[in-house]
Amino acid sequence: MNVFFHRIRHLSNFNYIDHYKKDAVEFDYFEERKGATAHDERRVREYIISKIPKNVNSILDVGCGNGWVAKEFLPKGKSVVSMDISVTNPAITKKLYQNENHSGIAADSFHLPFKDNAFDCVIASEIIEHVFDPTAFVKELFRVVKKGGSLIITTPYKEKLIYYLCIHCNQKTPANAHIHSFDEKKLENLYSGNDLQSFNYSTFGNKALLFLRTHIILKFFPFWLWKLKDKFANWIYNKPVHIICVYKKK
Repeated sequence: MNVFFHRIRHLSNFNYIDHYKKDAVEFDYFEERKGATAHDERRVREYIISKIPKNVNSILDVGCGNGWVAKEFLPKGKSVVSMDISVTNPAITKKLYQNENHSGIAADSFHLPFKDNAFDCVIASEIIEHVFDPTAFVKELFRVVKKGGSLIITTPYKEKLIYYLCIHCNQKTPANAHIHSFDEKKLENLYSGNDLQSFNYSTFGNKALLFLRTHIILKFFPFWLWKLKDKFANWIYNKPVHIICVYKKK
């Protein structure tokens, strides 16, 4: 218990705004991914796309990264807001995907500059494992979801958090800045407001398939066929890599 509270106190001093502003400058989110990493990211994107209803008109992309949401949905006539805590990624995304229905904005996801019920869909892909307060994060994102809309979150599934000793501060530092690990119960318990209609989830990706570098073949599979193969693999060896959950608003 003492170790737990020490970690919480240490994280509470973490300047996440400054950290992720520097992160966007130091690391190229638009660099072309290759091999198993590219294949894994592709399947995460496809899973998210499969969860978004065709009648959605407005999408908020929280932690927009390389702007794949804008690239995917702007040609379909959707309105997209690419948002990040740093100005770097939204600015680049806005230039890459110029469209009258596309906005790029720098904002803190704990204090969104949008009114209640503003978007049909809010997406936060591979973000929640980085944030200090996941409950407050989900609450704020769900606030801006329209009635009947959805909040879609993806994150590593039951990830074993790894810590290294930082050579600068001599403190334990989490690998990849992942400070939380989630399963379906933890994610479901993050929000229980009266405006929650339903919570649904799916796990996907398979550690064995990734380890065996099967992406060399599976990259040729369309999403529906890969999904069947992935489900079968997790039935044989139940080690999914990701979880996607959908919080639907009444």
